[in-house]
Amino acid sequence: MPYAIDLFCGAGGCSEGLIQSGFHILFSSDISDMVEVTYKYRHAQLGLIQGHNTWFERADIRNLHGDFINQKISELEIFRNQSIPEIDLMIGGPSCQGFSRAGRRDREDPRNLLFGEYVRVINEVNPKYIVLENVEGFMDMQFLGYRGLDLYDSEGNIIEEGPVYPDGSVTPDILTAELKRIGYDTLKPRILNAADYGVPQRRNRVIFIGYRKNLPVPAYPEPTVTSEQQLTLSDAIGDLINDENLRNRVNQRPSDYQIESSAGRTPSFITGQPIPCDRSHLQNLELPNATDVVLERFALFNQGEDGSALRKRIKEEGIDITGSNSLIQLCCDKLDMQTNDVIELFRNGDAPDHALDVLLTKKNIRQRLNAVEPSATVVTLPDDYINPWEARTISVREMARCQSFDDSFEFLGKRTTGGLKRRTEVPQCTQVGNAVPPLLAKAVADEIMRVL
Repeated sequence: MPYAIDLFCGAGGCSEGLIQSGFHILFSSDISDMVEVTYKYRHAQLGLIQGHNTWFERADIRNLHGDFINQKISELEIFRNQSIPEIDLMIGGPSCQGFSRAGRRDREDPRNLLFGEYVRVINEVNPKYIVLENVEGFMDMQFLGYRGLDLYDSEGNIIEEGPVYPDGSVTPDILTAELKRIGYDTLKPRILNAADYGVPQRRNRVIFIGYRKNLPVPAYPEPTVTSEQQLTLSDAIGDLINDENLRNRVNQRPSDYQIESSAGRTPSFITGQPIPCDRSHLQNLELPNATDVVLERFALFNQGEDGSALRKRIKEEGIDITGSNSLIQLCCDKLDMQTNDVIELFRNGDAPDHALDVLLTKKNIRQRLNAVEPSATVVTLPDDYINPWEARTISVREMARCQSFDDSFEFLGKRTTGGLKRRTEVPQCTQVGNAVPPLLAKAVADEIMRVL
């Protein structure tokens, strides 16, 4: 069985894909204690037991070294009185916040330099193949005065100082040059859309593959589905509608994807079979508490509509809010109007902006997902996504379905967090939103397995 290491492993999206592809993960690491709980729980469930046939180390990669990794692997019970094997694949997704185009890109964000630490560990462990995963912004992030890796001999003496790269050098060029210095050829990085690989979600990710010189050259995976075959949100989560009557109308029979999610895709090391999970045992279905006003606002959205489009529609066509009693009362209080006058104000169209601000708030980022399309990119704060069929947000389980996690995969810890805690805490929503979709990871791992 080929052996793998998963760094920056998060809750384990990459690990799921690697195991599905046939890899045995000997070592994994992440900096978060909240992630550690989920990751180790899942791996124990799969028969990957700490100290016996795998090792998870909670660590900052800047403090993680190849000799430590090799030591922990050599101490595993399965290698007692044996030499440790070569590592066939090392995979990692260095923290991407500084590269992200979704938020404020910061060239000075220290997390941008973690890919250099990843190169250092590659050099120290010397795996046959390496994969780096990141967001699209990774492709064009520029650096000023980036200094490469110092290279040492076996006695710790510097044999080659790291070069200083020209100002404006972009991450892929630096990474290619650095890997070449330590004996790796690379493929040109490619942006892959998870929806092309059986994931019911539009999610573009940069994949960067390297391989030791003189080894068989891998390739990027070809799409496993056509654009017409891409799975929709209905395929993914239609069976998770809360209202039973509505669920029976929308989801008259389970989709193949729903059946596979329930039956499981990731095999257990104990039985060799995936772990099934029926609907009565589903976890991570909790929803945040929301006021009646918020729920009635959700109900105003059509599928596929965001806040800006909703505001435009009400302005041009009007909307009937009869029955939205809490929202009507709020407008009565804020606008100093009577119930019938409020209803008529919005029904007739051309409502003034200050009235629309009360009805909708000024927040336009909220979006109702479209059931007949793949999900929008799953994010770490899902409260701005409205369920296509019900006036509510989406659960962690629904997010996990959109990411292609098995239903038996349970995310542990608090559901979400806020404020300054978001800088350090990694609750369930963040664990799912940051993950690599397992089916995308499997597609990449399958290509490495093929050349191995």
